[in-house]
Amino acid sequence: MLVTAVVIGAGDRGARAYAPYALDHPHELNIVGVAEPNEDRRKKFQELHLIEDKHVFTSWEELMEQGKIADIAIICTQDKFHFEPTIHALKQGYHVLLEKPMSPDVRECIEMERVAREYDRKLTICHVLRYTEFWSTIKQIVEEGKIGEVVSLQLNENVEVMHMSHSFVRGNWSNKEKSSPMILQKSCHDMDIISYVMDKKCERISSFGSLIHFKKENAPEGAPKRCLDGCPVELECPFHAGRYYLGEGKGWAKKFTEDHSREGIIKALHETPYGKCVYQSDNNVVDHQVVNMEFEGGATATFSMCGFTREQTRIVQIMGTKGEIRGKMDENTLSIYDFLTKHETIIRLPNSVGGHSGGDFGIIRSFIKDIQNPSQKESISSAAISLRSHLMAFAAEESRLQQGKSIELDEFYQQYTN
Repeated sequence: MLVTAVVIGAGDRGARAYAPYALDHPHELNIVGVAEPNEDRRKKFQELHLIEDKHVFTSWEELMEQGKIADIAIICTQDKFHFEPTIHALKQGYHVLLEKPMSPDVRECIEMERVAREYDRKLTICHVLRYTEFWSTIKQIVEEGKIGEVVSLQLNENVEVMHMSHSFVRGNWSNKEKSSPMILQKSCHDMDIISYVMDKKCERISSFGSLIHFKKENAPEGAPKRCLDGCPVELECPFHAGRYYLGEGKGWAKKFTEDHSREGIIKALHETPYGKCVYQSDNNVVDHQVVNMEFEGGATATFSMCGFTREQTRIVQIMGTKGEIRGKMDENTLSIYDFLTKHETIIRLPNSVGGHSGGDFGIIRSFIKDIQNPSQKESISSAAISLRSHLMAFAAEESRLQQGKSIELDEFYQQYTN
């Protein structure tokens, strides 16, 4: 059965991560409407998906005024603008696929999950790592008991230094008041995947982290506010916007300008935050953070996020009573070691199509199947399930702000529901 969809927010995630599934699988998904305030993006999206003029809107409010015109709504607005379109879509009868994080507000997360239950709508959060071959294979190995009972898990998120500067210093997610804290925006993926693999209730959490490097006191002497205004350390600074976005980082420039010519990029660097000095930007999210977790039964997990790495990947080590799993996500390779036989099994997983190691397309495919199956009550990343990992992220940020104070998850949840 063909499923129809509207896309609210045709930016990077909406237009480039999820919507292309409809172009590759037109017999499964047809996008019939779009709401996007940016005229260039809106027009390109309409032309690409052959959307009728009557179903092209500048805002989600205009779209909702038309009533229900599709089966599902794919919502990819900025973090702080997730709540209202999601609530309206659920109440109008849409099943909703919502970009993570659900919201930077704890109460809004709780309310979205409640409304989805009340209206018997499927609300799935885009924790795309769950849908990758890498993490689903790890989950299967753990469930089969091949390493016994999980005692501890360690997960490192290597953000990669230029990705850090682009997205979390100059970019849309640089300021937690305008978007959300780093642990929620970038690393709610990790809180979620840890919860997924452990498959136990997280009982308490603590965290440390800070913004240690990308701040004004570290700006080189004489550095201007914008890199193209004549920086004296242009040849010494890896973050110089002109050299980077016109060179090896030209692909990133497509994220902030529709004109990909040299002239177009230079113009954007003069006018957008992406041309600013990384030490004089409007950023305040952390550039490194660690989180400690204790789960029901005593198992533990540690998570480390750092922006100062040479590659963008996740490295995991899962320690069980009978063996150990090690893996590096960018290499799509797993090692399973058996303590009894001393035998190591290496699994090399196939390369996947689509972003996030196939997770972007994987979640669309799974969501379509979920809504076609009335007996399927919730997806593996439903709002009810995702709420748990969101609470872990919120509690971790609360702990960080209180110098690493241990936060009891039940008590933390209760303070927002009483």
